[in-house]
Amino acid sequence: MGNLLSLVTFIPAVAAAILALFLRGSDEASARNAKWLALAATVLTFLVSLKLLFGFDPHAAGFQFVEERTWIAGLHYKMGVDGLSVLFVMLTTALMPLTIGACWTVESRVKEYMIAFLVLETLMLGTFAALDLVLFYLFFEAGLIPMFLIIGIWGGQNRIYAAFKFFLYTFLGSVLMLVAMIAMYVQAGTTDIPTLLAFKFSAGPLHLMGWQIAGGVQTLLWLAFFASFAVKMPMWPVHTWLPDAHVQAPTAGSVVLAAILLKMGGYGFLRFSLPMFPVASHLLGPLVFWMSAIAIVYTSLVALVQEDMKKLIAYSSVAHMGYVTMGLFAANQQGIDGAIFQMLSHGFVSGALFLCVGVVYDRMHTREISAYGGLVNRMPKYALVFMFFTMANVGLPGTSGFVGEFLTLMGIFQVNTWVAAVATTGVIFSASYALWLYRRVTLGALVKEALKSITDMDLREKVIFAPLVAMTLLLGVYPSLVTDITGPAVAALVQSYHTQVAEAAQAAAPTQLAQN
Repeated sequence: MGNLLSLVTFIPAVAAAILALFLRGSDEASARNAKWLALAATVLTFLVSLKLLFGFDPHAAGFQFVEERTWIAGLHYKMGVDGLSVLFVMLTTALMPLTIGACWTVESRVKEYMIAFLVLETLMLGTFAALDLVLFYLFFEAGLIPMFLIIGIWGGQNRIYAAFKFFLYTFLGSVLMLVAMIAMYVQAGTTDIPTLLAFKFSAGPLHLMGWQIAGGVQTLLWLAFFASFAVKMPMWPVHTWLPDAHVQAPTAGSVVLAAILLKMGGYGFLRFSLPMFPVASHLLGPLVFWMSAIAIVYTSLVALVQEDMKKLIAYSSVAHMGYVTMGLFAANQQGIDGAIFQMLSHGFVSGALFLCVGVVYDRMHTREISAYGGLVNRMPKYALVFMFFTMANVGLPGTSGFVGEFLTLMGIFQVNTWVAAVATTGVIFSASYALWLYRRVTLGALVKEALKSITDMDLREKVIFAPLVAMTLLLGVYPSLVTDITGPAVAALVQSYHTQVAEAAQAAAPTQLAQN
C-alpha cells in the first residue's frame, strides 16, 4: 500500500473531523458516542500501523514506506520511516487507545476533548514520519495547540498558568529552529531531509563579531536546534515548565505528555543534531554530558521532597531523559541504542505511573501523598500494578527500565567515566524517591477514614494496564525486539558521524600547524 504511512497518520484527524461536523448535542449519549468513536479511531490506527511494523525491513538502514508528492510550489509532502523513527510511530499508535480509555470518566466538553486528542495523535505521528523540513516543523509546532487546550481547558486549578508556560517555553525555543531551517535551505537549496542528511554543512572556524566559533556554521545551526529540542525533552535548566504542566494536566494529558511528546525532543536530536551537525555535536558533547548528569542528580533530589504524586513523577521523567541525552551524544552503538530503548521504555512506564495516579485521583480527587497510606488493604490489585511500575521506573533487571539505563551508562562510560560515575548515582536516587512514594501511598495500616471505602481497580482500568505490563516485561526480557530494528540505522548513523568528525579533524590539522 503506497499511502500506508499517510493512512496511519491521518485516520485520527478524519475521526476528529467526523466528530466536529456530525456529532451534535451535549447530552450523555453524545458524550458516550464521542468516546467510542475516538476509541475506535485510535484502535484502527494501531491495527493499520501493525502492517507498517510487520512490513518494515529491519536489515535496511534507509527510509522505507516513502511517499512524496508536490505540496506547495517548491515544497514537497514527503513521509517515510527508518529504524530511528518507526518504533516511535508504533509507540504513539499503541498508547493512544489506552489514553482514550483513561478519558472515560471525563464529563465536561467530551466531544472537544476527544477531538483534541485525535488531532494531537495525527500531529505526533506526522512529526516522527515527516521527511521534509517544513512539514516536520509544521507537525512539530502544531502539536503545541491541542496540548495547550487540553491543559488550559480540562486541567487543574492553575491550568491557565501551566498552559501558557508550556506553550511559551516550547514555542520560543522553536523560533530559533525555524531560523536555522531557513539558513539550511539557503545553503543546501532544499528542504528534503534525506538530501540534507548527505549534505555537509561547513565546520571550519567562523569569525563572527570578533569571536572565533569552532565548528563554524554547524555550531550555530546545532545551537538553534538544541534550543528547541532541549526544551522539548526537557533538559535542565529549561525543564521547569514540565512539573507545572503535569500537575495541572488531566490524567490522559499527562500520559501523552510524558510518554510521547517528550520523545519528540530526543527524536529531533537523532534526526537532525547528530547526523547533520556531527562536528558541532562532537565539540559540544561534553556540555550535553554535564547538563544531563546535573539533571539526573538535581531533579532526583528535588523529587525526593515532593508532596504531589504527579510532580514527583514529572521530576523523575526529567531525570530519565538525562540518560537519553547522555546516551545520544555518546555517539556510539550502545549509547544511541540505549537512548532509543530508554525513550520507548519510559513511554510505557511513565505513562503507566501517571495512570496509577489517575486511578486514585478519580476516587479521592487529591494527588497529595500525605492523603494516602495503606491502600494495599483495600486495593491489592492496584498496589501490585503500582509496585510493578515503580520497580520498572527504578530500573529493576527483568523490566524495560533496566535495559535502557544499562546501555546508556555503558555508552557514556566509553566516552567519559566521570560523567558515567555521576549519572550512576541517579540509579540510587531513583530507588529512593520511587520507593518512598510507594511506601507512603500503599503500605502500612489503613488509618485515614476517607480511604476505608475506596474501591480497587475496575475492569476498564485493568484492561488499560494489561498491555503496559506486558510490554514492560517483554522488552525487559527480550530487548532484541527493539535493538534488532534500530541497530542497522544506528550503526549507519554512528559510522557517518565518526567519519565526518575525523575528516573535520584532519582538515583542521594543517591550519593548526600553519598557525603554530
